[in-house]
Amino acid sequence: MLKQSLQQKLQQKLSPQQIQMIRLLEIPALEMEERIKQEIEENPGLEEAPEDDFEDELPANDVLNSGDNEDFTLGDYRNEDNIPDYKLTANNYSDEDRREGVPLSSSSSLHEYLIEQLRLKSLSEKEMELAEYVIGNIDQDGYLRREEEAMVDDYSFLSGNMVEEEAMRNAVKIVQEFEPAGVGAANLQECLALQLKRKEQTPDIQLAAEIIENSFDDFIRKHYDKILKRYAASEEQFKRAVSEIVKLNPKPGSAWESVLEENSVQLIPDFILENDNGNLILSLNNRNIPELRINKNYAEMLEEYSTNKENQSREMKDAVLFVKQKLDSAKWFINAIKQRQETLQNTMNAIVKRQRDFFLEGDETKLKPMILKDISDDTGYDISTISRVSNSKYIQTDFGVYSLKFFFSESMRNDQGEEISAMEIKTILEESIRSEDKRSPLTDDKLTEILQEKGYVIARRTVAKYREQLHFPVARLRKEI
Repeated sequence: MLKQSLQQKLQQKLSPQQIQMIRLLEIPALEMEERIKQEIEENPGLEEAPEDDFEDELPANDVLNSGDNEDFTLGDYRNEDNIPDYKLTANNYSDEDRREGVPLSSSSSLHEYLIEQLRLKSLSEKEMELAEYVIGNIDQDGYLRREEEAMVDDYSFLSGNMVEEEAMRNAVKIVQEFEPAGVGAANLQECLALQLKRKEQTPDIQLAAEIIENSFDDFIRKHYDKILKRYAASEEQFKRAVSEIVKLNPKPGSAWESVLEENSVQLIPDFILENDNGNLILSLNNRNIPELRINKNYAEMLEEYSTNKENQSREMKDAVLFVKQKLDSAKWFINAIKQRQETLQNTMNAIVKRQRDFFLEGDETKLKPMILKDISDDTGYDISTISRVSNSKYIQTDFGVYSLKFFFSESMRNDQGEEISAMEIKTILEESIRSEDKRSPLTDDKLTEILQEKGYVIARRTVAKYREQLHFPVARLRKEI
């Protein structure tokens, strides 16, 4: 049986402008520049102000009536000197302090690099096609992880021409001759073997190749004593052979791509912090954010309507309403940028105040425990706002560029009951591992004992978690001869 009923609910929903403000708060400096360009393109009521243009645009206090009982003031869209408020924030970087970023790289991808080398080979048309097909199956690490039989079936189906496995195998061998060394290998063992094959065949290299070919499983498990007994070589020669293997690149493709990434990625910090004889000066990096103002042509349309509004047609009134909507949107966007900058500045000021010792000396052990709620309490902003500010934002200091997330860490207590940062424990843990005897690496139990001796009450499982976060393997895999 159907029943009808009335129900009253109280719901809180974000307005479209609030949602847009949240999104502006999240994006970093580089994306902010693109977002402003997009807004200028989409809203004709907004424009970029020339640096030397400081003329007044509109007379103040002129009131318009749209004809639909909607009053609005021309002075609301007028900026006295055309300099947006967010450009007047203290300590913003000027053009004289401009810091250039890393130029973009025009290098090609790994596949394009391999194709370039292929074009230099004297091959038949069929060999060229097969080699190019092989290159297309190589992953970003430089490995060819597909079986030759599967590639033969796929190529024959796609091209409509049957191809022998031997021809595909020869094409793989051709690609394996290209740079970077080891590219086109099916697995790590073959990758290392290909790189050793390129080297001058000294006794050490020959022993290294033999180890990779016949004792690979024992080698990756670091069972060095077992391997040494298997070969008629001295301990010193064995050390040199292992040293040659360790120098090899396990991911030739990704290593080559990492060079491109370093040259192509432009990291622009959102904040710049300078130490002036103990006085920390925090600046918002606004160098790529243009000065915005209300579009002069649209403002003039409103002024013209205000002087002759009685003789305007209905179409003209609709046009003026459209202009007003665009000007309202432009004004809101400028104010939103101002609010964004104020929120960023206040949040970063609170972080700098809490982590002052670190910013003065650059010593990670000086970092204090700090969570999002701490900064929320200091600034009065909601925790979600602090989270959005710290996400994907960076600060440039005298000691390098840091992600804002770097400064947030959980707290622990030492044997004296004092709160300490987990970052402090990680720093000591890293120093202990780097200075350990590589013949007998420190186990997690031993690392726990070392930390407890230094006054840090910490469980073994926590030590293991921090070690993994620092990208150190277990003691057995850190063993060297």
